[in-house]
Amino acid sequence: MPEPRPARPLLDTLRSADWLTRDRVVAWSSILLIEELLIVGFLALWQHGVFVAVHNPPSSDFVSFYAAGKLVLAGTPALAYDQVAHHLAEQQVSFAGAGYQYFFYPPVFLLLCAALAALPYFVSYALFQAATLVPFILVMRAVLRTQDWRFLPALLAFPAVFWTLGVGQNAFLTAALFGGFTLLVDRRPAAAGVLLGLLCYKPHFGLLAPIALAAGGRWRAFGAALATVAALVGLSVLLFGWATWQAYLSAFAGSNRVYESGAIDFAGIETPFGAARLLGFPAGSAYALQLISTLAMAGLTALIWQRRMSQPLRCASLLAATLLAVPLALLYDKLLLLVAIGWLLREAHANGFLPWEKLVLLLTWPASLVTWMVGAGLHVPLGPAISGAVLLLCVRRVWLALSARPEPAAPTQGEAQVFGATP
Repeated sequence: MPEPRPARPLLDTLRSADWLTRDRVVAWSSILLIEELLIVGFLALWQHGVFVAVHNPPSSDFVSFYAAGKLVLAGTPALAYDQVAHHLAEQQVSFAGAGYQYFFYPPVFLLLCAALAALPYFVSYALFQAATLVPFILVMRAVLRTQDWRFLPALLAFPAVFWTLGVGQNAFLTAALFGGFTLLVDRRPAAAGVLLGLLCYKPHFGLLAPIALAAGGRWRAFGAALATVAALVGLSVLLFGWATWQAYLSAFAGSNRVYESGAIDFAGIETPFGAARLLGFPAGSAYALQLISTLAMAGLTALIWQRRMSQPLRCASLLAATLLAVPLALLYDKLLLLVAIGWLLREAHANGFLPWEKLVLLLTWPASLVTWMVGAGLHVPLGPAISGAVLLLCVRRVWLALSARPEPAAPTQGEAQVFGATP
């Protein structure tokens, strides 16, 4: 009988992944992008009754934004948080009998919704996606510190891009603001704080950022973020009145019942809370698990930023940890993980790839593509596992960096100016 072939060469090949060249990444991601575009096209034609008659086609999330904007333009902004009135406005925008798309955004987001609703629906949809996608691409180019555009197929093929375009969500804007904040936090802290403050329309994504800024001594960025949030809240009160904020707070207080009940598919909630509910745990246990994860992510973030790790490691870990710290992050919000991967790639290009790193990052694309299908069909929560895998890559690099150098001394005045710390 022939001797069995050793498995070691295969493991070594996977461990180093030297075969994963840039040309292959570009080629494979181009194929994946074409497949996703075909899927989007098919779904669009199917929803509009091209293949078979569709009596109740699903409406997009953008309908929720646009309807809220219409209510603002009609002089009734508080009705954006009245589900009956808001649902009626959505049906007027789309079609009678359309399913309800929830709206739990704070009134600062109504500033953007009103501007979008001033345009025809499809023009507004296309303009919003294009106007937010372009800054996101530019931020990713700056994160990767690349001069060419060969990264575009891999970026556009990331499944969260597919979900964002398909449902008309604001994830490009979120990722551009959060990514821009990480880019500028060391060099231009005040501008970074402004970008972070603009993210207050999704306030939960700012959960860990203040901890990172405080631990790293980035007080200018911290102050600029607070000032920006205060200015936006003040402007929204001035334009829409305190009654709108009261309506929002009342709606927000009841939003937990929506996410606990499964009205938003648990397979699409890519957090520890969503994973626990998908696995059948009761809401109380899911919240307890989420709390443990949030506290762990907060402690990890404080440690990494306090130890003055490299900018790529600090930023990648903050982005990945945020997705595990917040109770609500949906399929399209995974764009934040793509920004984290961009920072990891920048670190790897500077210091070399670690074993298994290329393979893990490569698998993030197909795994993210099937997250919802695996969750809905098999009740396996891939989403948090993917975020956790990327975070573990960050933690491994942090561990190696801490093991390789002694505890840093207190920064001098010159170092404080470079790192934004207070001596």
